[in-house]
Amino acid sequence: MTELYMSLFISNYSNVVASHLSPTFDNLPPNIAPTPTIEKAISQVSRTGRDLQRYDTAGYRQVVGCVPYRCKKDGCGEIEVLLISAQKEGKGMLLPKGGWEIDESMEEAALRETIEEAGVTGQLEETLGKWQYKSKRHSMIHDGYMFPLLVDQELEQWPESEFRQRRWVSLSEAIELCQNCWMREALEAFISRKCQR
Repeated sequence: MTELYMSLFISNYSNVVASHLSPTFDNLPPNIAPTPTIEKAISQVSRTGRDLQRYDTAGYRQVVGCVPYRCKKDGCGEIEVLLISAQKEGKGMLLPKGGWEIDESMEEAALRETIEEAGVTGQLEETLGKWQYKSKRHSMIHDGYMFPLLVDQELEQWPESEFRQRRWVSLSEAIELCQNCWMREALEAFISRKCQR
């Protein structure tokens, strides 16, 4: 719903700009008339609820996430991974992930969840694979899909910044700190792919 309101705001803003400023720009040559540019808006509110949640034919909840990474700034080419804290204090570190909803592609869901939970965005790469795991909270089976994400932007504020911490770590630290077995397997698949190159 937030996206709809943002879209309507942008549409209305563009109409206001065009209607109020066009007489000012009518006398300018067409090649120097300013054109308003609006960057893609990033929602500052996380989606909640399970109304749009996607399940497979066996009833398994579909979950997607990312392995956000960057090359270390010191020039040696070492890869760092971004881990986030669990929502509940003292529950360790993990990779950003969440429900894949019926109104979005798998890739869109992975990017949305990573922005919501970790406050980063970037270039999404080919999926690392699919893992099945049992939810500790709901005792149900989930299918988890993970994508590498080469981070190109870190937001100062993001939807879950009030209750999540984020931390850049080495690959070995990521495997050691990550609390979920299936996420550690996804990290190992990520390392295997990056080491082949």
